Amino acid sequence: MKRLLDTRYPAWAFNVSQFLLRIGLGMLLMPHGYDKLVHFRSYSPGFMDLLGLGGAVSLALVVFAEFFCSLFLMIGLFTRLTVVPILIEMAVVVFKAHDADVFGKGEMGALYLVGLLPILLCGPGKASVDGIMGK
Repeated sequence: MKRLLDTRYPAWAFNVSQFLLRIGLGMLLMPHGYDKLVHFRSYSPGFMDLLGLGGAVSLALVVFAEFFCSLFLMIGLFTRLTVVPILIEMAVVVFKAHDADVFGKGEMGALYLVGLLPILLCGPGKASVDGIMGK
């Protein structure tokens, strides 16, 4: 019981937590990006046009964030830089596409936002390519 109430934690617990967070979020987000990548032609005509870039360019940016950045997130390569496009995309999903309905349709985007912020702030941990390279 005393251990459960202790506020100190060992370094390995932090690193394992960051690893599980990176792997979990990346694995949950990647299928969304893969689906958009595979069905790119059918999705692009009706996709939301952000900043006047066009539906195809906006969809390509989403595929980059959801699929490729998720892959980099899971292996821990350029982790903090990789998290930024996903955070931007999820902010657009929550606040633009779902009109800031964080307890309704925008709930999943809000969960990704909350889950990715600790990775941005604390880094990937030692169990990552960045951790191995010493970044």
